[in-house]
Amino acid sequence: MKAPKLLEIVVLAAGKGTRMRSTKPKVLQPIGGCPMLGHVLNTAEALSPHAIHVVVGHQADLVRATFADKPLHWHLQAEQLGTGHAVAQASDSLHPDARVLILYGDVPLITPETLQNLLAACSDNEVGLLTALPASPDGYGRIVRDGNGHVERIVEHKDADAELRKICEVNTGI
Repeated sequence: MKAPKLLEIVVLAAGKGTRMRSTKPKVLQPIGGCPMLGHVLNTAEALSPHAIHVVVGHQADLVRATFADKPLHWHLQAEQLGTGHAVAQASDSLHPDARVLILYGDVPLITPETLQNLLAACSDNEVGLLTALPASPDGYGRIVRDGNGHVERIVEHKDADAELRKICEVNTGI
């Protein structure tokens, strides 16, 4: 029997969070007495990964200092050039044979059970994508599927025409 692949988790936590109207980084905003990022890291730790990588940017030193007691691998995204660029900051440090789970540092309510189900739903050779059907999909990237139900592409809300905006299934980014 083949041994399961190592799991490595990349948490994206570089954003400013300007909509929070606070000088504190978004991922350090408290939710239930704990910074948002703390909830995400606790969930990540519950999956017993080989390593947790955190990509920081805005006030990186403060974010690092807040979690100095945790065994994390830190990566700096000096310029915020998008999600793919953020993931790339950690990519050279990932084990070449690892399964990689990408999380957002500002999604504190994601549960280990949801992530375990996502990991179980795809093989080591597949990309898994967590989608949602919110009451109002406005502002979210739409999941466009082919005739067989496979994900064909993700179209951001701002780039979607009226027909694509009728799609209710959205990308969670996980």
